[in-house]
Amino acid sequence: MSKRKRYSPEYKREAVDLVRRSRTSCRQVALEIGINPNMLTRWVREADSGGGKAFSGTGSPRDEELARLKRDLARVTRERDFLRDAAAYFAKGSPNGTR
Repeated sequence: MSKRKRYSPEYKREAVDLVRRSRTSCRQVALEIGINPNMLTRWVREADSGGGKAFSGTGSPRDEELARLKRDLARVTRERDFLRDAAAYFAKGSPNGTR
């Protein structure tokens, strides 16, 4: 089973703007940018009915990026701590330098 692809609000707004600026059909624009034509038609409808509040979503891409960076920082910190402890363990060795 494949996961459902999610698009950012900015991507949706840009796609809707592309439809409005172009002289081609909504279907043609959707096929050119690689999304389902029905989905793009729905986005255009939502943008028309929602005004400036269309595609508000639950968070901004900046929030998503911040969350991803925090997860990466936590992972790197754990790796650093593990390597520091491992280096200290192996540095102990015997007093004459042999094991």
